Amino acid sequence: MTLDQQTTRGPMLTQAAAGKAKEFIDAEGGEGLMLRVTAAGGCAGPRYQLGLDDRALDGDIREHWYGVDLVVDSMSAAQLAGATIDWVELPGEQGFSIDNPNDSCGCGCGCGCDGDC
Repeated sequence: MTLDQQTTRGPMLTQAAAGKAKEFIDAEGGEGLMLRVTAAGGCAGPRYQLGLDDRALDGDIREHWYGVDLVVDSMSAAQLAGATIDWVELPGEQGFSIDNPNDSCGCGCGCGCDGDC
C-alpha cells in the first residue's frame, strides 16, 4: 500500500518511517517482527507507544507499508485512523512522529476543546 492509498482502519506509515522501522527490525533479526503502535488518551494529551512485536492479537489491524507490517489494536486504530507516522531527523533530535488529525485540540481524550473530559 502506498501513502496515497488512504486507509480509515488505522494510521499510515511514510516511506521514511518504514525505512527506519525496517532497520530496527533487521537489527533484531527480522523474522516475523512487526511495528506495533498503540494510543492512549487523556486530558494530559495523547500518548503513543511504538515498538517491535512478533505476535498478532485478536482484533489487530495489520497493514503493509513499504515492506513493513504495521499492527494496531482495534481501540487504538479508531483513535489513529487517518494519522501519519513519520521518521524525523533534525539537528540533535530524531525519532518517530505522529501527526494525528483526530487530536485537533491537543487533549487526546476526544472530549472536544472545552476541556470536559
